[in-house]
Amino acid sequence: MNIFNFDSAAADLRERAEIWSEPLRVPAMSAGVYVLAAGSNDDQTPHQEDEIYYVVRGRAVLRIGSSTRAVGPGDCIFVAAGDTHRFEDITDDLELLVVFAPAYSGD
Repeated sequence: MNIFNFDSAAADLRERAEIWSEPLRVPAMSAGVYVLAAGSNDDQTPHQEDEIYYVVRGRAVLRIGSSTRAVGPGDCIFVAAGDTHRFEDITDDLELLVVFAPAYSGD
């Protein structure tokens, strides 16, 4: 059985001053926690996998290609493999549940 507690994983990231962990991984998918502090920059590059973000806490603007949209708690966002995307104008500490399919390759 694979189980992780989101709040504990996010708190652990903050304590270690890191922004990403991947506590669940099987070949078909992986799930992780992504934490970005208010005012920080999201420097991610496109991934080889389809991706879903679920905003647990915080507020920001999500840019996918040339489109932008404000996002906040409860928003669920799909990003297709290869799409350029990043979180901008992070006004409140952002905590995201991230699901990759297939499992994240690290690219």
